[in-house]
Amino acid sequence: MNKKLLCAAMLIGGLGVAQAAGAQDFDDRWYITGSAGFNLQDNDRETRNAPFLALGVGKFINPNWSFDAELNYQNPHHDANQDLNWSQYGISFDARRHFIREGRNWNPYLLMGLGYQREEIETDNFPNPNSPFEEKEGAIAGKFGVGLQGDLGRVSIRTELAYRAVAIDDTRAQLLNDDPFPERNDGEDWFGDVLASVGVVIPLGPEPTAPVAPAPVAPSCADMDSDGDGVNDCDDKCPGSQAGQTIGPDGCPVPVSIDLKGVNFDFDKATLRPDAVSILNEAIEILKRYPQLKVEVAGHTDSKGTDAYNQSLSERRATTVYDYLTSNGIDSGRLVGPNGYGESRPIAPNTNDDGSDNPEGRARNRRTELNVQN
Repeated sequence: MNKKLLCAAMLIGGLGVAQAAGAQDFDDRWYITGSAGFNLQDNDRETRNAPFLALGVGKFINPNWSFDAELNYQNPHHDANQDLNWSQYGISFDARRHFIREGRNWNPYLLMGLGYQREEIETDNFPNPNSPFEEKEGAIAGKFGVGLQGDLGRVSIRTELAYRAVAIDDTRAQLLNDDPFPERNDGEDWFGDVLASVGVVIPLGPEPTAPVAPAPVAPSCADMDSDGDGVNDCDDKCPGSQAGQTIGPDGCPVPVSIDLKGVNFDFDKATLRPDAVSILNEAIEILKRYPQLKVEVAGHTDSKGTDAYNQSLSERRATTVYDYLTSNGIDSGRLVGPNGYGESRPIAPNTNDDGSDNPEGRARNRRTELNVQN
């Protein structure tokens, strides 16, 4: 057996020519394999060494491990009578541990396999009239080996040296034990064959391609808010808004209070004067421009008169403004009030420091406002 191992090792050594190439990538496609080699038979078989063929299918499950299922066939001859048939065939399930290194095209691997081998043997038992007769038997087989796999582009090449141990069944063991030449029986429970082969690996299907990263997309103005006012740059007509401002849907600041200064009333009346209508129309345009705004309609007076009178007067004047807004297209759901505050919320002094009347201050306090609520 040692001579056979030496010869097989020399054969594999001659096949293992390595060349530098790019790194081998992980290819998880199914592949088919075909190989041809030489089977160095165990001496106890009393057969000649023979060529063999194998055909299989397999797959890499990660960059370092592949699994194959392989059928094999060989047809050795009896040493004593080469006219008698001796066929061997079987199946093997093999795991290969590949040792991949970037920058080389040929990479070594270790082989481990388990399978089943069957034999059909013609035996000459002269002068038995039924001679020759055929025996059929099968047994579990284990396989261990080493190899090299090289990438040639579309296909890969394997060169492999393996030892296959085939269990001896009870019939064969009895024959060996009854052998008239006991020196040929070494007492082992298996036959050990050496397999040296060269094969091809052909992937199935199109070659996998690396996923292409999508090209970076320039951000759209609809996704940007440069001034942080909550309105995207496409719709923002006032991109320089300052923090703390009330911003409308167009990105422009809106006053927290829309002062209706100039909406004046005749003494002791709550009817609009003609000069007040144009001011209210401007307020209506502001409210239509910002449909999300909700405002309070508030009326104020100066300090002339009693508190009760001023309260009633501010309420009546706020109601007049409220009615004008709703009659000109402003939804009442956007309006709070009308509310009157009388003289309780001045924005200017009604009198001077010396107690004298301040007409300008009182004029500023006689106002109607639209106070923004959102």
